[in-house]
Amino acid sequence: MGQIKLVFYLVLVFIIYKGYVAFTEFEIGVGDRVAEIEEKSDFEREDQVIALMMYLGDPPELKEHLYVVNSSKCLELKQIAEESSFAYYECAYVNAVVRGQKIVSIINEINIIK
Repeated sequence: MGQIKLVFYLVLVFIIYKGYVAFTEFEIGVGDRVAEIEEKSDFEREDQVIALMMYLGDPPELKEHLYVVNSSKCLELKQIAEESSFAYYECAYVNAVVRGQKIVSIINEINIIK
């Protein structure tokens, strides 16, 4: 009788473990799927993001912008770009119209990252 109880408890623990894993993977996967669906559906939204911006001319005029996931990556890309170009680059938090992981247009700059 003791072995049957042990097997029952092991099966119960296994079922609880599988339920926990399924629940956590579902929650993690939902965010990725939402981003993927937004990107495919051309859904535009206004958001605060980090952007690497390139200015050319005198006075400087914004020519290009790039969505960047974090400030350290932006500063790294800025350094690489400045070494290989004569343009002025700037990392900043901006309000922008975003489609998927791309900036469509910049509304305004909030804060420059140094």
